[in-house]
Amino acid sequence: MAENNGEEKLLAVARHIAKSLGHTDNTMAHDILQIFSNFDGRFKEKLHSSHMNPDQTFNMLHQRISKYLTVDQPIWSNYSSDVSLFLNSIDELTVFVRENSDSSCIERAENLLQQCMFRLEDEFKTLLEQGGGDQEDPNSDTMEENFDEFDDVPVARQVTDYDVIIDALPSGTIKDLHDIMKRMVGSGYGKECSLAYSDSRRDFINESLSRLGVIDSGNLVNDDNIVEIEKWAKAIKMAVKVFYPSERRLCDRVFGYSPTTAEAADMSFMDVCRVSVMELLNFANGIAMGSRAPDRLFKILDVYEVVKDLLPEFEVLFSDQYCLFLRNEAVSVWKRLRESIKGVFVELENLIRRDPVKSAVPGGGLHPITRYVVNYLSAACSRPILEQVFDDDSDRSVGVESSSLSTQVAWIMEVLEGNLESKSKVYRDPALSSVFMMNNGRYIAKKIKDDKMGLILGDDWIRKQKSKVRQHHVNYQRNSWHKILNTLKLDNSNLPSNVASKSLKDKLKLFNSQFEDTCRTQSTWAIFDEQLREELKISVAGTLLPAYRNFLGRFHNIQDIGKYADKHVKFTIEDVEVRIDRDLFQATAISGSSRK
Repeated sequence: MAENNGEEKLLAVARHIAKSLGHTDNTMAHDILQIFSNFDGRFKEKLHSSHMNPDQTFNMLHQRISKYLTVDQPIWSNYSSDVSLFLNSIDELTVFVRENSDSSCIERAENLLQQCMFRLEDEFKTLLEQGGGDQEDPNSDTMEENFDEFDDVPVARQVTDYDVIIDALPSGTIKDLHDIMKRMVGSGYGKECSLAYSDSRRDFINESLSRLGVIDSGNLVNDDNIVEIEKWAKAIKMAVKVFYPSERRLCDRVFGYSPTTAEAADMSFMDVCRVSVMELLNFANGIAMGSRAPDRLFKILDVYEVVKDLLPEFEVLFSDQYCLFLRNEAVSVWKRLRESIKGVFVELENLIRRDPVKSAVPGGGLHPITRYVVNYLSAACSRPILEQVFDDDSDRSVGVESSSLSTQVAWIMEVLEGNLESKSKVYRDPALSSVFMMNNGRYIAKKIKDDKMGLILGDDWIRKQKSKVRQHHVNYQRNSWHKILNTLKLDNSNLPSNVASKSLKDKLKLFNSQFEDTCRTQSTWAIFDEQLREELKISVAGTLLPAYRNFLGRFHNIQDIGKYADKHVKFTIEDVEVRIDRDLFQATAISGSSRK
C-alpha cells in the first residue's frame, strides 16, 4: 500500500511538471517525458493520457485492460501488483466513461467496462468460494478452529457458546472483496455484486446447518416428533445467535457503511439469510398450525419458548427495510404458537365435557379424567413460560379481556368439577355419590397442595376445595350411617316393660341387619387415600360406637330381657369396631391403574 501511495504521488508530480512544460517548451517537455518513460513504462501511458484525444485514451486503456480479461488464473490468486494495476485501470475507465459520454468510442468503452465488471464478478465469487484460499493474511482474525471444508464448501462447526462471532473470511480477503465491491457498485453493478455475494454466503449458511446435523438443508421434516423439535431448536439458536450476526458483520465489512453501499449491504444480508430463516420459521409455524390436541401442549411450548427467546435477536438483526419481513414473520409465528397453546386449553375443556357421564368408576373410586386433568395441569403449570403465554396482552383487542393462567386453570377445574358432579349422579346410593366426590376432591386438593399449580390457583381456592371435601364427608355420614343411628335412638317415654322390651328387640334386630348390609356394601367401595380412609373409619366408629354402647346398656337393663340379653346381641362393641376397620372401603381405589 505504501508503494502504491508513493507511486501515485510521483505520478501527480510528473503530471504537473509535464503540464507546466507543455505550456512553455515542447522540446523540454518531450525530454522529461522520455526520462520518465525510461524510468517506468507505466508513467509514459499516464503522462501521455492528458495529451491524448478520447480515442487514443480508450485504446491505451483497452490495451492495458485486455490482458487481465483474458488471463486464465484468478487475478487475486496472490498479492501481486497486478491487482492494483487492474483496479486502477478500471477506475480510469470508469472516469473516462463518465467524462466522455459524447465520444465516438463511448459504446466501446461501456462494453469494455461491462467486461471488466463481469471479470470482477468472477473474481468476487472466487474469493468468496475459496474463503481466502492461498491468500491467508498472517494478521487475519479468522478463527480457523470454527471451520471445516466439505466438498470444497467451507462450513462452520457447532459451538457450545452462542455468544461468539465467527470471522468467516480472512481480513485480507475481506479487503479484496471490499475493493471489488466499490468498483462494481460505483459502475452501477451493485445488484450483480450483491447477488454474487448472497449466492455464495447462502451456501455457507445452508451447508453449515446441514453438516452440523441439526437440520437437513431444504428438507426439514415438519412434524412434532420430539427429536425433530430438538434438532430444530439447535438449528435456529445456532443460526440466529451465531451465524446471522456473523454474516451481518461480514456483510458490513465487505460492503462498508457509506450511503452508496448500505443498500447493497442490507439487500445482500437479507438474501443470504432469507431461505434458511423462512425454513426454520416454517417448521415452527407448522407446529403452531397443527392439531390442538392436549397431548401436543408441551411440544408447542418447547417451540414457543425458543421463538420467544430469540425475538430480541430477530428485532436487532432484521430491522432494515429489506429484512423487516423476516422479523415480522418471526413475530407472527410467535403469536400463532401462543394462540395454538391457548387453543389447546379450549380443546382440553372440550375433552372434559365430552367425557361420558356414564363412565363413573365402580366403587366410587378416583376417576381417570380427574387424574389425567390434574396431572396434565400440574405438568403444564410447572413450565414458567406458560404464564407468559396467558399474561401477555401485547396484541389484546379492544374490548376483549385477556385471561390469566390462574383464571384459565381455575375454569378448567370448574369444568372438571361439573363433569364429576354429573358422574356422581349415576350412583343410585347417595352415600356412594359422596364417596366418589370425596375421592376425586381429595385427590385434587392433595395433588396441588405443594405444587406450582397450587401457587397459581392460590390459597383461597385450595381452602374452598378442602371445604368441599369436608362437605362430601358430612353427606356420606348422613346418607349412610345416620339411618343406622336413628335405629339406635332410645325412646325416653315410660313404656311398660314388655312393650319396651319388644321395641328394643326390634331395633336391635334392625340394627344387626342394616349394619351387616352396610358393611357388606361398603366393602366394595374405594377410598384412594390411606389417610382419608382412616379418617372416615375413625369418624364412623366415633359416631356409631357411642350410640351402640348406649343402646346396649339400655337393652341389658330392661327387666324382661335381663340375663337373656346376650342371645339377642349379634355384635359386641368390639365386633362393630372390628367390622368397621376390616370391611369398609376394600375395593381398588383407582380405576384402570394403581398409580396416584
